[in-house]
Amino acid sequence: MQPITERIEHDLLGDLAVPAVAYYGVHTVRAIENFPISGTQVSAYPELIRALADIKEAASDANFKLGLLDEKRAQAIAAACQEIRHGKLHDQFVVDVIQGGAGTSTNMNANEVIANRAIELEGFTKGDYSWLHPNEHVNMSQSTNDVYPTALRLAGYRGIYSLIDAMEMLRKSFAGKAAEFADVLKMGRTQLQDAVPMTLGQEFSTYAVMLGEDIERLREASLLICEINLGATAIGTGINAHPDYAALVCRRLAEISTIPVVTSPNLVEATQDCGSFVQVSGVLKRIAVKLSKICNDLRLLSSGPRAGFGEINLPARQAGSSIMPGKVNPVIPEVVNQIAFEVIGNDVTISFAAEAGQLQLNAFEPIIAHSLFKSVKHLRAGCLVLAELCIDGITANREMLRRNVESSIGLVTALNPYIGYDNATRIAQEALLNNESVYDLVLAKGLLSEAQLKEILKPEVLTQPRPPVVFAA
Repeated sequence: MQPITERIEHDLLGDLAVPAVAYYGVHTVRAIENFPISGTQVSAYPELIRALADIKEAASDANFKLGLLDEKRAQAIAAACQEIRHGKLHDQFVVDVIQGGAGTSTNMNANEVIANRAIELEGFTKGDYSWLHPNEHVNMSQSTNDVYPTALRLAGYRGIYSLIDAMEMLRKSFAGKAAEFADVLKMGRTQLQDAVPMTLGQEFSTYAVMLGEDIERLREASLLICEINLGATAIGTGINAHPDYAALVCRRLAEISTIPVVTSPNLVEATQDCGSFVQVSGVLKRIAVKLSKICNDLRLLSSGPRAGFGEINLPARQAGSSIMPGKVNPVIPEVVNQIAFEVIGNDVTISFAAEAGQLQLNAFEPIIAHSLFKSVKHLRAGCLVLAELCIDGITANREMLRRNVESSIGLVTALNPYIGYDNATRIAQEALLNNESVYDLVLAKGLLSEAQLKEILKPEVLTQPRPPVVFAA
């Protein structure tokens, strides 16, 4: 006897074969056929699957407490959800993350997997929905239109805090380098021209501060996506849900997910408004812009090694050329630059998708989800890689940095309080015209002694507000 490889399931459009071993069902198979778009399945985002399991368990518990679902079915649904939340059956979430239908395919994929696992746990055969049905029981009191956006918020919240952890690691790497380089004098630059002296530590401390600021902006944005529309059902009116369902399911979801979710005060508004996703994406874009600027600086400061700035040395990660022997490229900053470009593009996508919503629903939340999750995932990876494979191993070319300060025309600004504006101007002109060192010219003209110059050029004198050094007569 040949083993059974398929089962037949039925939906609005008729009968369809489903693999016998599959936990998903007919709606998922339709989605697989309809949306061969990105090749990225929902399973690529485990936090989204976990969020769906959280929601379905909370819903089954609320429906049981309201007397709408019997205890045996509620317990079976909860058991299946708990398995999925702990990583099982994620390979059964096979629909493409980019899909039409406002996320219905993802919601039905979850309903079917949970239903069939619950059925199996009770000793029945997958696909036998006579005892427990994906729509009637797993999806009770719900609609895709409140399940899917709530799942995006839960997954987004967890993603934000995983990104914050990575950003904090990168911030600490920059802060560590700021301390290590606190005594390394160098020339600051504006518009790529010599400006005034600073320390390399000050330069790296700014990067730590920039990341710290954005961590706080992310924390603020995370509060926006804690407001959910679960209980709204189709358009926010709560049709087919018990009057007490929304409050009860929210409390239970907060317990299961450990995320401080609250029910939106206006579910009709919450069901159609994607503004919170736009806000979060805007913060992610801000982070991307700053990270890219930092990486631009790192590439510029390490350029050379002989014919560029050559102020710092990035760790050598790989051979840089198939034709130029010995060449090493700044590959880690380069990859983070590219992540930033992607995140900026994702923000444009999210903005257009949010704007394109019509009337009581936004049908384009799947592309919002895909874009948002990619941004979070890739930024997190970029921060970790940048910290571990680049920042922690940076070294400074200390002597060259100091020579640059001593020879820079910009040094005259620091010497101006000691030699006067007119003398400083003449020294700057002569140094530039004859390609001479400001330091050497000041010595040669007897304007300051070597001891005085060394005192003036101390980092603590040059790099912070303080009265001019007073020399003994």
